[in-house]
Amino acid sequence: MPKYPPHAPEALRRDPLPLRGRTALVTGASRRGGIGHAVARRLAAHGAGVYLHHHVPHDAAMPWGADRIEEVTASVRDALGDPDARVVAGPGDLTDPAAPAALHARAAEALGGRLDILVANHALSGSDGDLDTIDAAMLDAHWTVDTRSVLLLVQAHARHRAALPPRTPGGRVVMMTSGQDIAGGMPGEIAYALQKGALASVTRSLATALAEHAVTVNTVNPGPVDTGYLTGDAYEAVAARFPAGRWGVPDDPARLIAWLATDEADWITGQVIDSEGGFRR
Repeated sequence: MPKYPPHAPEALRRDPLPLRGRTALVTGASRRGGIGHAVARRLAAHGAGVYLHHHVPHDAAMPWGADRIEEVTASVRDALGDPDARVVAGPGDLTDPAAPAALHARAAEALGGRLDILVANHALSGSDGDLDTIDAAMLDAHWTVDTRSVLLLVQAHARHRAALPPRTPGGRVVMMTSGQDIAGGMPGEIAYALQKGALASVTRSLATALAEHAVTVNTVNPGPVDTGYLTGDAYEAVAARFPAGRWGVPDDPARLIAWLATDEADWITGQVIDSEGGFRR
């Protein structure tokens, strides 16, 4: 007879720190107003040690500007559920093809030599256009940051997990996509939509490739999230398209991503999950 998980009452009680002893790398976690910061806080609150990747020059060039990394790190550290867990931050320019593997290695070393959870949250903002205005440089820029660097990070994570004892529990990869496959698509952001669509399309293939190392792979579409990039009438127009009458906030997708990192989600892999609050496109 197959051996199924126990169903005794004690097996159904939730651990208040389900990620105690686990470690995570969260990329693109450089702003307190961003999704990466919210994810990192959730993982830390669940007991995980967290490495925060940042690339301040990117944010500094954007309308919202850069945040103080020390304050971002302190905010995540304040959320720690396990006082023995660590929160570390470090830079990385992921346009460099050698950077993803180097970043993964630094994160693993900083967190004690083992890395369990990879959340590839980073993306290139701007440098995009519609079908008439995109050019090769735009396409290449988004490929480099939004897709190539993510796949190289996943490769590094797979190699790292393969070197651990067989079936070491807790291995997770979460990638981020967007609404490019949902009604209307993203005709004004062709380069971004193309590369995010590539991540969605490769999710099941990566999940199959990493299954032998007991690593689940899922991709999350957070929908429109208020990270400070839109204001005025356009902001209100987007808010009106949510049944709840509000934008998503960074903690909305962060709750889903943190749950995917726990053992409760151990049987979920190869999925692209929309977390859009019923957004009407």
